[in-house]
Amino acid sequence: MILIADGGSTKADWIALDDQKQEIFRTRTKGLNPAILTEAQLENRLVNNFELTKNADKVDAVYFYGAGCGTPKPNAKLAKVLQKVFLNAKIEVAEDMLAAVYAASGGAEAIVCILGTGSNSCYFDGKKMHQNVASLGYILMDEASGNYFGKKLIQDFYYQRMPEAIAQDFAQKYNLDADEIKRNLYQEDSPNAYLGQFAEFMFDHKDKPYMHQLIRKGFEEFMETRVLPYPKAKEVPVYFIGSIAYFFRPVLEEVANKYGITIKDVIRRPIDRLVAYHQQNT
Repeated sequence: MILIADGGSTKADWIALDDQKQEIFRTRTKGLNPAILTEAQLENRLVNNFELTKNADKVDAVYFYGAGCGTPKPNAKLAKVLQKVFLNAKIEVAEDMLAAVYAASGGAEAIVCILGTGSNSCYFDGKKMHQNVASLGYILMDEASGNYFGKKLIQDFYYQRMPEAIAQDFAQKYNLDADEIKRNLYQEDSPNAYLGQFAEFMFDHKDKPYMHQLIRKGFEEFMETRVLPYPKAKEVPVYFIGSIAYFFRPVLEEVANKYGITIKDVIRRPIDRLVAYHQQNT
């Protein structure tokens, strides 16, 4: 049995294949970002999934692509936990950017971007990924991501920059008590995922001028920092992966057109295309 996983900070999608590379089951766990979670937290999120624990001894290989797996230490941390759970399996851990490349372009030359709970981009030359700037995560970077927009919404609410009617809806939908926000940001697991949940609110008011401008400004910042710096930005196909890109595609394309960028495709969840890549290449 082979397990293929696409893991973000909020959730991780898993698909199991048999020896003939046919799907056996699919499941989902909470996010498994090793740059934020401890080994104990990572293991707990794995073992609490019935399908994974029930089949753990049957797994021969795990191909995990995840947020927070782009540098050696967190990569090794997650690999260690996966090996502990799947004792008989070969473990391969890679960053989510590589999964996005395989899912979007199938390994062909392209610029591939992630706009989900977090954000990132790369230029893939057909053999190797190239990134102009390393991602430093949700506090310093993650432009136009779910946590970026969540942060902006909370800031605008507290600074009273949010239109009154929208602010009333925002306060009704979420607990915006200052102590509650600070507790989730500084004491609880996955503060980036906590911030990301607020971005769902944008969809309810996506046609309002305030929200359109907020989304547009975030996408402009992403284009300027994460797409345009690549020399071939206007020459090769540009793909976007993730829920933020998917649900706000009209605004994303509006911004892309402003900068002369042509978006080839927007994919909400890459897991199915990632599996197809493995079925053909593993």
